[in-house]
Amino acid sequence: MRGCVWAAVVGMGLGAGAVALGQDVTGIVGGEVPGLVATYKGLHGAPELSHHEEKTSALLAEELRKAGFTVTERVGKYPDGTQAYGVVAILKNGAGPTLLIRADMDALPVTEATGLPYASTVRAKNPAGQDVGVMHACGHDIHVTTMIGVARAMAAMKDKWHGTLMLVGQPSEETIDGAKAMMADHLYERFGRPDMAIALHDANFAAGKVSVVPGPALASATSIHVVMRGVGSHGAAPEAGKDPIVMAAAFIMQLQTVVSRSVSPQQPAVVTVGDIHGGTKGNIIPDEVKMELTTRSYSEEVRQTIIDGVKRTARGAAIAAGVPEDRMPVMTVLNDESTPAMINDVALSARLQKIFVAKLGAENVIERKPIMGSEDFGIFSMGEKIPAVIFWLGAYDPAKVAESEKTGKPLPSPHSPLFAPLPEPALRTGITAMTDAALGLLQ
Repeated sequence: MRGCVWAAVVGMGLGAGAVALGQDVTGIVGGEVPGLVATYKGLHGAPELSHHEEKTSALLAEELRKAGFTVTERVGKYPDGTQAYGVVAILKNGAGPTLLIRADMDALPVTEATGLPYASTVRAKNPAGQDVGVMHACGHDIHVTTMIGVARAMAAMKDKWHGTLMLVGQPSEETIDGAKAMMADHLYERFGRPDMAIALHDANFAAGKVSVVPGPALASATSIHVVMRGVGSHGAAPEAGKDPIVMAAAFIMQLQTVVSRSVSPQQPAVVTVGDIHGGTKGNIIPDEVKMELTTRSYSEEVRQTIIDGVKRTARGAAIAAGVPEDRMPVMTVLNDESTPAMINDVALSARLQKIFVAKLGAENVIERKPIMGSEDFGIFSMGEKIPAVIFWLGAYDPAKVAESEKTGKPLPSPHSPLFAPLPEPALRTGITAMTDAALGLLQ
């Protein structure tokens, strides 16, 4: 995609050689940020969809090598056998713990409408073969650029930490199969198992601030397909068939009780039907209706309760309609499109909170609540066996945040075609926070 853009992007980094060994974090970051803003803008203008992060990963790998890391590319294997574009960079610095830092690299099938001078005009084919716009509408370009800055800073400050730094450029976070792909390619067997793992994600609050949410931070996501099967007939003779559209409507309405009557009110849970297709013409009762669902929860117990409830509710709607046993609904849980909850390790969260307050100031470390969105970073914790934390990085113009709070008009959220982080303060804070975190943990 747009080779001329990528040629420009690759030449934008200042390189580790521009950093003097022994400088402090503020001095290093201050010197790096102007060039990294240019790198960010180049990345933003040349996004790549999940499974296709070829040039993004190559740029990240090149910059990490320049910083002095030992870099391996094409780490990760998808279930169909194809190789992923994962990047693993290792910097060993004597005895001590191993810290994994993750940055995701993929973009979204969104047509950008920000009007920025560096806005993406890239178009690509999605998995269904449709022509779509491509945009970094979730800030992964901020994440990649931040990792480059952290790599340079940590390499320049080797006299201030000990241990091993493992930087992971993860593909396909948006399709929540990139972390699984890297683990399936024996990530820890090949590169060593980390003692802890951290990541950041931009968020819709003011640039210059960060937030750590201890415990449940992001929900699990489970994708379910339900096919409501009936018996087709003429629309004028409904008694001659079994109408799957009516059954689907009853199923969707009854589905709301799965959360309200099967899950404790003290346990967050969501069930959403986001896609429904059935029928071809107004006077034809079809044979089936297909639905796609997403469920969210913080615990495996609640997740299983929801799955069981969806199955029971679908079957109940079919039984009520008199559908024969051989035409009962078909439910498929798509494990490849599912990810566990992100549970931030409480002790590690407390350590990061203390570091951020000391380095950024208490006024710049804000409280945030858990959200029902999902991420696959938790895969790297191996079911919470490895302490892991993802923290939030403010990315929005503080003046616009203040105006939004005053007027009540919400700002564009991630995944919106109008999503537009403020690069300089977001990168400055992200690199500073992540570098201070790494220095504090690698002692």
